[in-house]
Amino acid sequence: MITKNNINDDINPKIIDSMKQFAESYAKSTNTYFCCDIEVTESVILGLSKNKQTFGAPLCPCRYYDNKVDEISLAYWNCPCVPMRERKECHCMLFLTPTNEFSSTRQTFN
Repeated sequence: MITKNNINDDINPKIIDSMKQFAESYAKSTNTYFCCDIEVTESVILGLSKNKQTFGAPLCPCRYYDNKVDEISLAYWNCPCVPMRERKECHCMLFLTPTNEFSSTRQTFN
């Protein structure tokens, strides 16, 4: 569970909370589930939160970008990314279909 002890001090906790709320809502609305490894889910939420705080958009943290600002303006990899919206393919493993071998039964952080 994301706690004050493992949050990067540079990330605003309100942004982390908003990303968690977004993830819960999106998982429920798309019938997707979080990864069975909670550390994967937490790492992705922290990465999305850091990008949102730094750049103003939740850019996928699991990819390499030559220029994050340019990528954000294209909006392709802003969460939920185009592959997720179109095909339910989440490279970060934040949103997994029920048949994915790494899918849990969780759609919330509680």
